[in-house]
Amino acid sequence: MLGSARSAGPDESMRILLVEDNVRLRELIAEALRDAGYIVDVASTVTGLLNNARTLQYDVLIIDLTLPDGDGLEAIRRLRAGCFAVPILIVTARESVDDRVRGLDAGADDYVMKPVSQAELLARVRALLRRPSELMRPVMQMGNLEVDEAKGEVRCSGAPVNLRLSERRLIALLMRRSDVLVPKNAIVDSLSEFGREISANAVEALISRARKALLDAHADVAIETVRGVGYRITSAKGSNEMSE
Repeated sequence: MLGSARSAGPDESMRILLVEDNVRLRELIAEALRDAGYIVDVASTVTGLLNNARTLQYDVLIIDLTLPDGDGLEAIRRLRAGCFAVPILIVTARESVDDRVRGLDAGADDYVMKPVSQAELLARVRALLRRPSELMRPVMQMGNLEVDEAKGEVRCSGAPVNLRLSERRLIALLMRRSDVLVPKNAIVDSLSEFGREISANAVEALISRARKALLDAHADVAIETVRGVGYRITSAKGSNEMSE
């Protein structure tokens, strides 16, 4: 089971996973975070990132994109595809606008450039921790549809919806951005895994199967299509399957 965001009370310290392969920078960032009162675990590889995220509960992940055993961006996609709900902050030297867009589309919540300002980094962490708890909770709900990210389940009026894993991941992705248009290429990126990318046509097939499953389960939500752009999940009342 992939990790989920936990609610910390006023007397409970927040736990952060810092993934950075530069030893000196990792030490400096970890020290700044600990001085600010956070509990900090560190990792330097994609393997370490995934192992920690799967076994421990974190409040924020801080991830460098260039890691010795893989790309941090691919790791973020893999986490989000598995319904990982914890806020993610990218810290990287990749500076182009396209790089920032790819990072956010892959599932990151924020992006900060190297060289890192300690004050800015701490401010961004605080901002992520102020996110409304309902955006980070492992169970998301719209109408009679529930997505339990901790268990990897989709339920309608309390009953499990008959979905394949890829379809559950798709619905979870749309629910995380409910009522917001999700571009098709962002869905492709988010649902692709290491060494196995899905196509735009595969996304269309997933959407079709997910729609049928929700209809069969009498869900009062719908997946809308915006032609040539992407999809969004919204209340079935007054929704149109196809938009201009």
